[in-house]
Amino acid sequence: MTHFTEFAAIDWSGAKGNRHRGIALAICAAGDAAPRLVAAPDGIWSRTAILNWLRARASVPLLIGFDFSFAPPWIERRAYLPGEVTPDTARPFWAHVDAESDDTDLGAASFLENRRGTHFYFGAADGRKADFMHFRRCEAHFNAGGGGKPSTIYDAIGAAQVAKASFAGMRLLHQLDGALPVWPFDPVPSTGALVVEIYTTIAARAAGLRKGISKLRGPAALDAALTHPAIGSQPHELLERYDDHATDAILTAAWLRSCARDGNLWAPPALTAQIAQSEGWTFGVV
Repeated sequence: MTHFTEFAAIDWSGAKGNRHRGIALAICAAGDAAPRLVAAPDGIWSRTAILNWLRARASVPLLIGFDFSFAPPWIERRAYLPGEVTPDTARPFWAHVDAESDDTDLGAASFLENRRGTHFYFGAADGRKADFMHFRRCEAHFNAGGGGKPSTIYDAIGAAQVAKASFAGMRLLHQLDGALPVWPFDPVPSTGALVVEIYTTIAARAAGLRKGISKLRGPAALDAALTHPAIGSQPHELLERYDDHATDAILTAAWLRSCARDGNLWAPPALTAQIAQSEGWTFGVV
């Protein structure tokens, strides 16, 4: 059984710049009160402000979910970036990404742009998109189980791409510098906070949203998801503005609360020690 009494979900962004409307943070306590949005210190969240928020809560029994990939695939090709000298485990690779990125506010767009066409797909000029479609073991496992085909971290084009956000997230994980443990690279602690990777679509499916519909764009849809028996939350307080970032964060925070004590989610059979250190795992994939 885990010790967490607070639960947060962060909808993340890899966009260029210093403030990002694509970042939303929602938090809730044990019980059934609906998650609430946490206002940014300066009105709009920066990635650095999120980093500072995390550091300040290292001793809180808080489970924090981020919706980006914590590492690229390694098992499939025995390298993160074949042909380039890189570490073979995630933590040193986070440091590598951080050292190779000079973007503001923990951005990593330059890391991808400098490797366009060799490792990252930005468009037809880079060759066949199929040649870039490599996946982590948890993503392949999720797909094989009928969860749906995820986006590859090497795809840097289109609304569904997760590349820029994920590499920016790796910079944040490196900058945490051990202040908070990160599962499954670190064991689940008995006290304090823990960071896990989430996939908001898993929360949406648990809340009864069918495939192809995972976004909530209004109060009625959000309340229907929150009050679903699998989520068990009270309705939310009305928001000034509804967008995918806010509703994803709110629903996923409530989902984290509903399943944090499910031991099966902390010990997925397909998660080996090698995968745990090289690729990580998405919490909720079993």
